[in-house]
Amino acid sequence: MRAVNYGLLLLNQYRPIRVSGFVRRIMSGSDYSSGFDQPRLVVKKVLAKPQREGDGAVVRRSIGRSELKNLDPFLMLDEFSVSPPAGFPDHPHRGFETVTYMLQGAFTHQDFAGHKGTIRTGDVQWMTAGRGIIHSEMPADEGTQKGLQLWINLASKDKMIEPKYQELLSEDIKRAEKDGVEVRVIAGESMGVRSPVYTRTPTMYLDFTLKPRAQMHQSISESWNSFVYVIEGEGVFGSANSSPVTAHHVLVLGPGDGLSVWNKSSKPVRFVLIGGQPLNEPVVQYGPFVMNTQKEIDQTFEDYHHCKNGFEMAKYWRSQ
Repeated sequence: MRAVNYGLLLLNQYRPIRVSGFVRRIMSGSDYSSGFDQPRLVVKKVLAKPQREGDGAVVRRSIGRSELKNLDPFLMLDEFSVSPPAGFPDHPHRGFETVTYMLQGAFTHQDFAGHKGTIRTGDVQWMTAGRGIIHSEMPADEGTQKGLQLWINLASKDKMIEPKYQELLSEDIKRAEKDGVEVRVIAGESMGVRSPVYTRTPTMYLDFTLKPRAQMHQSISESWNSFVYVIEGEGVFGSANSSPVTAHHVLVLGPGDGLSVWNKSSKPVRFVLIGGQPLNEPVVQYGPFVMNTQKEIDQTFEDYHHCKNGFEMAKYWRSQ
């Protein structure tokens, strides 16, 4: 993941310039204004601690744990670190989407419908599980494979649609760079650059890297929920007077029309900014199944165990 480059032009005055969702601010080195009518501030900070998942894999779960059960429409965010032979062998999903973003190494994915592929550093797989998928996700190389996996809920009208994949190679992900800020636009828009990914649940997924002394101001739809996950380095988020936040923290953002970030450190900071339109629907989750009612969860278990209603191909399939 990368970011849009913003920096400091040492001028005695500034003026805001709106560029397709990104507010560029030309400023003096001592100016820390946000450029928003209502800047989004950090209302909750959670450290993602390592835990075991799958078959010997280690993840840092930030959303989807007791301190932050979910953030509508987001159900889970894991930063995974996996070395062979550990991984995520055959397992089902229904009712939501998974977005896998490789930060280092490679993962091979295969499912019961015959889809198989490998995503490598910087690649993205956007999988709509819909009415049902059984798949495996396993390391493709030696050494440690790292990445992020985000779970996005689907509206009740979309939970039983046919599964679908959108896959982006690293070189095909739109990016922009300006004044010490770099962005990779996985979903949504920033710095006049728009991702081709179709999001059934309206979503923004931006990967930013800020060089030392750079700052950025990204507008966010006021009706959306949003958060930041810090991948490496440390940054100041929301308010210029707030304390720096280090890697592996998720920051839930309050209401407002945009986020400002400052890098006051001597090293780059890298983070993802993710936002989405809340569904405002009941969420009933049992592991990899996410529906709206307990009755629908019960039906999902029946479908899964009897290989029907979306799980027909599960009866004889095993990953290779």
